[in-house]
This record gives sequence, C-alpha cells and structure tokens, in this order.
Amino acid sequence: MDNILEVKNLTKKYADFTLDHVSFSIPKGTIMGLIGENGAGKSTTIRAILDLIHKDDGTVTFWGQKLSSAKQLKEDIGVVFDDINFYETLTAAKVGKISQTAYKQWDERLYRGYLNRFLLPADKEIKTFSKGMKMKLCIAVALSHKPKLLVLDEATSGLDPVMRDDILDIFLEFVQDEENSILLSSHITSDLEKVADHIIFLHEGRLIFSKPKDELLENYGIVKCGAAQFEAIDRQDIITCRKQEYEWQVLVSDRNSAQKRYPNAMVIPASIDEIMLLYVRGNA
Repeated sequence: MDNILEVKNLTKKYADFTLDHVSFSIPKGTIMGLIGENGAGKSTTIRAILDLIHKDDGTVTFWGQKLSSAKQLKEDIGVVFDDINFYETLTAAKVGKISQTAYKQWDERLYRGYLNRFLLPADKEIKTFSKGMKMKLCIAVALSHKPKLLVLDEATSGLDPVMRDDILDIFLEFVQDEENSILLSSHITSDLEKVADHIIFLHEGRLIFSKPKDELLENYGIVKCGAAQFEAIDRQDIITCRKQEYEWQVLVSDRNSAQKRYPNAMVIPASIDEIMLLYVRGNA
C-alpha cells in the first residue's frame, strides 16, 4: 500500500467550531506539512486522527487499518505534541526505562544516542529542562521505538534556529528510505519550506488545498498593482486578493503567465506564509 495514512471526510463538531469533512492522504516517504492560522483545526485534526477525540464523521486508516484494530499500529506511530506528557520529576534515563516497558520495539541504544545528539542530560529531572530541551526529549522518545509514521504537532516550537535545523535534518533522515512518513503541523512555515514534500492548508475547519510544496513555491505568485491595474485583471486569474493602503495584492496560481498577461504590474514569488496570509486576510 502506497499510502501510510488516509483521512476521508473527517468531521468533528463543537459548539463554536466544526472540522468540516477534511480529506487527505500521506504516501510512503513523504513529509506532509499541515498549516493554518490558530484555531484553524490543525490540532483537532491530529487528535481525531489519533482517536484522542471522538469523530462525528469520516474514516481514518493507517496502512489500510483503523487504529483501534491492531496493537502494532501504536508501535508504528510516533507522536509528539507541543506540550510534554511526562512527569517532570522523572529523569530522561527513567523515561527511557518506562518507554522500554511500553514499546516492544524500544531501542535503548538509539535513545541514548539521541540524548547525546540533543545534549540532554540523562540524570537531571525534566523540570530543570528548558522548553526546547523538553521538546527534544519528546522527539527522542518518539524516534526510539522505531515508528514508521511520525505525527508532530508544533514539534519545533521552542527550539532555537540552530537546533530546529538539526531536528529538521533528522526528519529528512527519517524519511530517506522512502518507507517512513511524517505529518508535521507547524506555524513556522520556513521549516516546512525546507523539508515538506506536500502542504495541507486548513482555514476555519475546512481544507483549502492539499498541494505539492514545489508547485506552490514554483508557480504561485503575488501581483502587486494599483487600482486601475487591478480592475483590468481577469477575475478567473484571482485566487484571492487584498487591498492595502497603497496597492492591491492578488494571489495567482501561475505567476509566469500573470507576468505576461499583466506586464505593467509587479509579480513576485509567494512564500507559504504569504499564501496563507492572503487566503486568511484576503477576499476571494
């Protein structure tokens, strides 16, 4: 089976928010970036996928199986949330011993290697760790039971740029054999621009798009123009637009074509951050 994870019509309803029939899949060897503004539904999606909250509709399968149907699936999925789930009076060494009893696939040597790589002391209590150190510990634990899928919710938050870069290199190593995959939710879109193969964008509980990252960065663009030039733009070329004090900003899916069609306008590449901002703040 080419897809490690398949999500179909995932729906979760709250009084003031609905995750609305979200569908996507993650093939083997892929890093899938999950983006969206705060409250867009990223964490709800991840928690519903992992059966941590009740789904109102939709199906989620890992390697073609539901999470509840096979104990082995829990061995094969490594999970890191944006907060630590260990008692803070434990040491990293004790966390390793506890994890060894929880996971049949636990590799203590691998775990110790990550502690050394992340410069984490084995015998100090977790409460003495910085937020970044705690996050590194969670990542070390997730990797040390040899999962095939990593599910990471803001796992690089709290890390300085140098350590984030090191962690991203580890993620790239993890998928190098093209058998493992990662679902990485992050508000740091520059991290996703470095490592993601595919981007899923949620806005107000709805899936806006699921596209290859290279397609977004190579093809999408922003047309910057005055009011008269804006009126001349074919409305079919406009994905979304935003009026600024001195100009219009127009998101287009083919910036080379837009430059040819509107030679008097400035057309620039669009970062993932800018694409998301225009969708959220713009007018379709």
